[in-house]
Amino acid sequence: MQFDSNYRQLNSVPRSADVNSEQRHPIRGIRMIASGSMATEVGKLQVEVSVSRQRSVLNTQQEKHDVATELSYWDDPGDGSKPTPIVIGKGRITNERPHVPHSVVISDVSGDEDHYTLDSHGFQYCRSKSKEKEFVDDEKIQAEYYSECKQLLRDVTGASRVVIFNHKVRRGPTQWHHLGLKNLANRGPVTKTHVDQSYDGAELRLRWELPEEAEHLAQKRYQIINIWRPIKTIRKDPIAVADAFSVPDADLVAAEMVEDDYHGEQWVVRYNSAHRWYYKHLLSPDEVLLIKCFDSNESVARRALHSAFEDPVYRGKESRQSIEVRCLVLYDT
Repeated sequence: MQFDSNYRQLNSVPRSADVNSEQRHPIRGIRMIASGSMATEVGKLQVEVSVSRQRSVLNTQQEKHDVATELSYWDDPGDGSKPTPIVIGKGRITNERPHVPHSVVISDVSGDEDHYTLDSHGFQYCRSKSKEKEFVDDEKIQAEYYSECKQLLRDVTGASRVVIFNHKVRRGPTQWHHLGLKNLANRGPVTKTHVDQSYDGAELRLRWELPEEAEHLAQKRYQIINIWRPIKTIRKDPIAVADAFSVPDADLVAAEMVEDDYHGEQWVVRYNSAHRWYYKHLLSPDEVLLIKCFDSNESVARRALHSAFEDPVYRGKESRQSIEVRCLVLYDT
């Protein structure tokens, strides 16, 4: 695997040291076109939104493709009840938590990838070519692609050890949860805002994967990071990630997740208009998105909400194809 941590080594634009600064998250040039295909929250007016912007970066023009769309957030009943568990395996598959759509603008990071890092935002884009191209053989993925992923994370984070605990290939429709277990291989995008592990859920995963070492490892820094790669260039149902510092812990609600014999815990999310969402338009198979799901270091970005979303421009196109590899990232100190 070839890895380039900097997208624009010669054309980097300095960013503010304040990771919470609103000034480094401009949203400009929004253009709305009525087409009767998407409901907004104001009066449920039917519109289709196409967003583009231009930004000059050191004498070069980088086209932006921001998207005004909707994301699904957990519908909090307000009575203190816990979200319904997700169950995958044991003869069934359920994902019946009530969610409600909220209108958002998702900003395109193209040309500004270097501004977003795991510790400053909770996600990071990297150029990273893989020898594997099709990702159709699980044994080959584990035998060959896993080693590439481990080296990538060691290079990016400086971690001493990476333990991969599973991977998911997604080629199916967005409503794949309703297809039943026999179609589990046809997983599609997840269109609900979430984080794969809650803070407690991260420790549950650590203890499940490394039971004899967990007590010792939990005293040091550890992370859970997903490596998300397109199998084909992403057009339909791209993945969005939220700036960790725009999402207070108060917006996160722990929810049980059961997959076969494993009982874990993830975050579902209450809507907040302060959430700042990002993606990269036309992400290619030679690029990866690193998504931090947990970090035991409380002084940096600790987790990034994420969700697939609909870009109206690509509605009806071929289903998205992607692979995500989920990793425990361990440190000596």
